[in-house]
Amino acid sequence: MREAPSAGRRTALVTGASRGLGGAISAALARDGARVAINYLRDHGAAEALRTRITEAGGRAELFRADITDETEAGELHDRVTATFGSLDILVLNATGPQPDLPVEELSWRDVLDQLEFFVKSPLLLVRKALPGMRERRFGRIVQIGSDVVALGPAHSSAYVAAKSAQLGLTRSWAREFGPYGITVNSVAPGWIPTDRHGSIGPGAREEYVARVPLGHLGVPADVAEAVAFLASDRAAFITGQTLTVNGGTVFG
Repeated sequence: MREAPSAGRRTALVTGASRGLGGAISAALARDGARVAINYLRDHGAAEALRTRITEAGGRAELFRADITDETEAGELHDRVTATFGSLDILVLNATGPQPDLPVEELSWRDVLDQLEFFVKSPLLLVRKALPGMRERRFGRIVQIGSDVVALGPAHSSAYVAAKSAQLGLTRSWAREFGPYGITVNSVAPGWIPTDRHGSIGPGAREEYVARVPLGHLGVPADVAEAVAFLASDRAAFITGQTLTVNGGTVFG
């Protein structure tokens, strides 16, 4: 059995990390001393800019292009990360894709499967690869980026809600399964945190949403990033199977 890595020698893989929540999470983990593997699929420029910001702040980060819903690419991603950094200690499952806004009459099984690819298949592929090393070191932090839609159940989002609910089920089951090996598994469930992918949403929708937030304002990606950084740290060593909801009190976790 190898020794668990100290905080300054840990490697974090963040999926879908080139921008938005993933970019903020990567920056926060690097600030806290982790070496960060920035996974992206299409936006190399944004990923490169993020790496530059991290390295200029004194951190270390490298880029890893991969489609994490593809079994071969997900496996190769893990192998490339461990070849570069020597281990994988923190796994943040953040990647997402388009989310259909459809009434059930227009919803296809393919629409549901597309959501399950991101929120069930890709976590399974990456966790399955990361688990042996984490188990050997008797240390690991797995953080899933969920959503408060599991509690809210918004209309016309049943495929997304179903997949996010399944993702939460994985978190809870894996927490029990991996706990004996010193591996924690938790979820951070944001509310609507505007990022560049929400640029087409008008001010009316924003004002309507804010009216339902007890704290009276929208969150920012850093709010989610700090929650992830906490769960990935030694400060959260006795927390597992939990959901930390980051939504200003709109729903409770």
